[in-house]
Order: sequence, then structure tokens, then C-alpha cells
Amino acid sequence: MDNSVTVDGSGPDPAARPASFVHDALFYRDEAEFLTGTVPFLRDALAAGMPALVAVPAPHCAWVCQELGCGPEQVRFLDMTIDGRNPYRIIPAVLQTFAEEHPGQPVAIVAESVWPGRSAAEYPACVQHDAMVNVAFPALAGAMLCPYDSRLLEPEMLRDAGRTHPALIVAGVRTPSAHYCEPAKVVADFNRPLPCPAHATAVMDFAGVDDLPRLRDFVRRHAIDTGLSHDRAVDLERAANEIATNTIRHAGGAGSVRLWAEDGHVLCDITDDGYIEGSLAGRLTPPVTSEGGRGLLVSNHLCDLVRLYSVPGLTTVRLFVRIS
Repeated sequence: MDNSVTVDGSGPDPAARPASFVHDALFYRDEAEFLTGTVPFLRDALAAGMPALVAVPAPHCAWVCQELGCGPEQVRFLDMTIDGRNPYRIIPAVLQTFAEEHPGQPVAIVAESVWPGRSAAEYPACVQHDAMVNVAFPALAGAMLCPYDSRLLEPEMLRDAGRTHPALIVAGVRTPSAHYCEPAKVVADFNRPLPCPAHATAVMDFAGVDDLPRLRDFVRRHAIDTGLSHDRAVDLERAANEIATNTIRHAGGAGSVRLWAEDGHVLCDITDDGYIEGSLAGRLTPPVTSEGGRGLLVSNHLCDLVRLYSVPGLTTVRLFVRIS
């Protein structure tokens, strides 16, 4: 979808078929500007026979659905505050899944990954996500429009949107972003040491596969003691086991696990001496024939948030599970 003809409101040619993937940020100040930016984009896509996905907070889904007057058989709607609460999950569980349902077809996507109320812990992962969208789907054709509430979001968040989107749409005018950066640079800039625990923690060292049963029991018990339900404690146990197994297989075999409660979540750090080099690690579902590459991906699906800090000789994966 060619989004370059938007200044006069005419939009792209509905008959045009995109030859590449367009990734724009849409700045809006209220419901009217949100709809002015998204609804013509979606109508053009539907007129061209393109599959359309709207993944935004639920109230914004309602705005679009009412304005378009269409049902789920025409447009897929997802509440991003649920499906995309963990930013690491957006590419594999939302975007990749939708693209693979329509192989060989150009797609139109409205995806709001940053909204007022995103936590300080979530935000760096959001910026890294937006950067990696530019390289995650080299064979995908179509367009993705990312709304940003320019009235309520902090100015630095809007500046970051300019770093992660090649073009910006402001007041109906689409212009190249003067601050767009290479995705790898953005990911590196937000690869920052994770804040130290604010409270007392439970710590266990592990070394080798024989320690995994003890590690699983340690995580489950302390997760329940710090407030998780049994089922969510088991989810955290499974996620920690996946990361610790990666440590044993790929990072020398030894590491440590630490648990504590903070800001309504149980947090679990797994730290080792390894280095996760690939920026897309855990963000794409590997082929079914692949024997590995799922540990971080599984953890992203099980947890409400995953944060990663990795430099040569040190990696920490921080798992967050919300206390009900």
C-alpha cells in the first residue's frame, strides 16, 4: 500500500499492489484524528482486497469498528493491551501469525504498541519492538500504521517513534522521519542494565541439567510465596526452566536465578555468562523443522513481560508475571 498520497486526503490508489512493506507512525491528538488517520487507510485496504488487522487498545478498536461499520469477517480486531502487553510477543503472536494466515498477500495493519499507561519497565521493550518490525519481515508486502497519542505521550516517546519509523504522519501530512535510525542501533541503545531489585530476593545458583528439577521447585515455591496463584507460578516455573536450559546448552552451563515481588508482579532474573547476539531472538517463531530457538519465545508467551540485557560475558533475562 502506497501511503504517500495522504496530504490531500485522497489516499493511496485502491488498485495498487504494494511492492514492499511500509511502516509509518501516525501522531493523533483525539478520537477524530485517530479515525481520520486510520479509517481511510483501512477502507483503501479493504477496497484492494487486502487482509486487515487492527491491534490497538480496546476503546480504539470500538472507535474503528463503529466508524467502518464492518465485522470481524472483514477486519481482524485485537486488544493490544492483552495480546501485546508483553512487547516481545507482538511480532510472533500478532504480526507473524496474521501474515502467515495470508501467505503471499499484501496486508494492512494498524498496530498501537505504545499507549498512555505503558509502564516504565515495558517501554524500552516497546521501542526495540518498533525498531525490529523494520527487519522482521523482509518478504512481507503491505503497510503498517502505528498510532501515537501526541497529546498524552511524553515528548521523548514521540522522538523515539521518529527513530523507529521511516515516515511520520502528522495532521494528515506524511513526511520522511529525519531521526530514523538503523534498527540494530535502536536495539543497542535500549539494551541497558536492568534496575536492581528494590526488595529482598531469593537466590539460587545452578550448574548443569541435574539442577533443573531443583530450580523449577525453587521458582514455583517462591513465586507462590510472593503472591502468584498456583497456575501462574507454574507458568513462571516453565519460563524460568526454558531460560535456564538455554544457559546450560549455550552459555557454559552455570548461572543464577533470583526472585522477588515488585510493583504488582513477581520478577525472576536468570543470569549467566553468555551473550545473546541476535536482535530477533525470541521474536519470531522458528520453522517447525527447527530443533531449537524456542526457549525465549516460550517465555515470552508465558510471561506478562520479558526484559533482556545482554553484552559479551553477561546476560540477564528478567521475567515478569502479574500478581492477580
